[in-house]
Formats: sequence, structure tokens, C-alpha cells
Amino acid sequence: VGYSFLVDAERFGTIMPFAVGALAAGMALFPALAMVAVWFGRMRGLARVFLLAAAWLASEWARAWAFTGFPWNLIGSVWAFSDAMLQFASVAGVWGLSVATLLAAAAPSCLAGDGPRRRWPRVVVLSLLVPGALWGFGAQRLAAAPEPSANVVPGILLRIVQPNIAQSLKWEADLRAKHVAEQMALSDGPGSQGVTDVIWSETAIPFLLPDSTQILEAVARIVPKGGLLLAGAPRRAQLGGETRLWNSLFAINDQGRVVAVYDKRHLVPFGEYMPLRSILRLAKLTEGGGDFSSGEGGRTLRLPGLPDVSVLICYEAIFPGRVVDPGSDAKWLLNITNDGWFGASSGPYQHFAAARLRAVEEGLPLVRAANTGISAVIDGYGRILAHLALNRAGVIDAPLPKSLDGRTPFSRLGDWSVLILLIATFSVALIVRRIP
Repeated sequence: VGYSFLVDAERFGTIMPFAVGALAAGMALFPALAMVAVWFGRMRGLARVFLLAAAWLASEWARAWAFTGFPWNLIGSVWAFSDAMLQFASVAGVWGLSVATLLAAAAPSCLAGDGPRRRWPRVVVLSLLVPGALWGFGAQRLAAAPEPSANVVPGILLRIVQPNIAQSLKWEADLRAKHVAEQMALSDGPGSQGVTDVIWSETAIPFLLPDSTQILEAVARIVPKGGLLLAGAPRRAQLGGETRLWNSLFAINDQGRVVAVYDKRHLVPFGEYMPLRSILRLAKLTEGGGDFSSGEGGRTLRLPGLPDVSVLICYEAIFPGRVVDPGSDAKWLLNITNDGWFGASSGPYQHFAAARLRAVEEGLPLVRAANTGISAVIDGYGRILAHLALNRAGVIDAPLPKSLDGRTPFSRLGDWSVLILLIATFSVALIVRRIP
């Protein structure tokens, strides 16, 4: 987060320490409340471990919703290095992984006090057998999964473009046309003959659409015959007598015609709009003086030649259970983002880990186009089938994986899974509280 204030250090560098400090202090309130609940619970031993898991889960869920929500780096994300461990997210989401992690990590506290020898079995069960059981479940699930190469949508070959344009240069007036030309060259480069559709990142077209008809005509030249270019760009329109702006994805055909638009619904506070603007007279971080508007309507786009898709712009991908609309028949997730704001920090990797978890939770493949990386194709099991590393320019040519047969338990339950986990962990705490 601090890095984003240094993109335009002359304007925002001086407020960076205060903004980062305030964010850290605000986020710290959630685990602090969880600890207060554990303290007042007056439980000991194994009961306290389960109470901690319940309280921390509640605090993470609250953080995902309060003040528009910020579920970044939830505890369960620590398992992103292991395909097998991620599979439990299909059952209980990242929330279930968080509970299992807390139980395993906090179990050694049972050894405190008198009689540690009697408590060793409990520590072994929680610290070793719980993660071991989840790994076993995940390994079995992956062993039964179809081979990725044989589980693709026929007749579709996607080209994902990662131009690696520095955020400090992205909106320079004399460079914007050059940035578009660079992406066109990558799109139409070697190996493009078999490509059916091209995908660019968030705000890849740094011009207002659909106003910029010349840009639409230009980019149409690289759209495969009968295919689409899916690209991010700001959108401007008159609504209710005022000019409104949206952070959008455009589906553009080979005639330069816009056939579908998705407007980002979950905006970044202070980045895309200023909350309490009448009080806080500060400029937002992103380009332009006005605020972006929140999009309306369903996420699912029906596109010619492609399966129905649920679009996620930037950090919309970090919200568990909120990446597909209820009743949606989306067959894949499309995440376009510009993580150039985070530079070569941990931010892009954390964002990528969250996006992988959404694929496992929903059982849907996820295609990710990121300006500076990490771009990737991920199947419904969270397996990375192709990717481009951070801060590299290039393309990914890959087929579109099929979605899993049937919905995952988490995709059916959504936030109800949190309630089930809370009831289960708190009930166990009450049951074992009398065990010495």
C-alpha cells in the first residue's frame, strides 16, 4: 500500500506514512477484538484454542465486510504454496483454511501450565493431524481430477497480454498511444494465427471509451476474425444530467464495435473514490480529479464465442463468496488488474494468491491479465497451468479450462459456511472446556 503513494511521490509521498499507519491501526482493531473475546471467555487449554479459532474467524469475516471490506491476506492464504492444501477451500472456503491454521498454530499453548504430558496428544492431533488430514483430502481430490490438457473448452485459444508498463508512465499524455501500440504488437506477434480471443489488463486502454472511436478502430485490427478483445479502459457517459466515470472492461469485436461492457462494482477507497469527500478534501491516487462510479447489474457477461464469464476488476477478486452472482451460470472467472501500483513488493504475490483461492472455492477456472504481472491461467482446482512472472513483458497463449462438474460446497453455501464454522468451533470450545 505504501508503494502506491510513491508512484507520484511529489503529490502523495508526504502523506504515505500517515495513510499506511492509519490503515495498519484500523486493521489491527479486528484481531484485537478477537483477543478481547478470548480474554473474556476465561477458557483454558483446548477450549481456549477453539475459542480463539472462532473469535479470529469472526474478526476476519467482519474485516471482509466492514467499511466496504478489505479481506486481504486472510490467514488461510498461507497455504497458497500447496495445491493439495488449497483443496479444502472448495468445501469451506478460505475461512475453513483459516480455522484449521489457527487450530494447528495455537495448539502448543495447551502445554502451558501443569500436566503438559497429558496434553501432548491434543497438541499432536491439532498441530499435525488436522493439516495432515486436509493435505490428504486435497491430494486425493487432485489425484481424481482430470488432466488439465484434456479438460479444456474446444475451439478457444486465449492470448493474455502483459505489457509491463510502469505505473508512473502509464498515463503520460505523450505515451498513451505508444502503450496501446505496444500491446497491439504483442497481441499480433508470433504465434497469433491460432488465437481466438485476446485479453488485456485493467485500464490497458488509457483513453475514455466509447468516446475514443479512433482507438476502437485501431485496436480492432488485432482482434482475431470472429473473436473478441477483452480490455480494461475508463468509461464516460452522461447519467442524470451529470458526467459519470467507471472503471470498466470492454468486449470489442473485429469491427471495432463494443459488444459488452462490465463496470467495476467494488471500488477502492482513496484509490478510485474519496469517502467523505465533503470533509476530506484530498485527491484520490488514480488518474483524474473526479471519483469513479460503482457499476450496477450482474457480473456475468454473455459473450459471442465464449462461455459466460464472471468479470473481476482488480481487487474484486479478493472477496470470498462474492465473485459470482447468486444464480449465475458463469463457466469461468476473468480477473483483469493493474498491480503496477505495488511495484516489486509482496503486493502482487498476495493478490495472486487470493485470486487462486477464488478459483478453488467456486470450482471455476480463472484467467488473469495483469499489467505488470502476475498474469496466469488457473483451473478450477487452483492449479497454475501457465503464467508470466512479475515485471516481465510477454504473452500467454493457452486454452480455456473447463469448469468443474457441479458446484462446490462452498459455492452453494457462501457466507453460511462462516456461520457453520463459528457454531462448530464455539460448540467444541464449550464441550471441552471442562477437560483439564
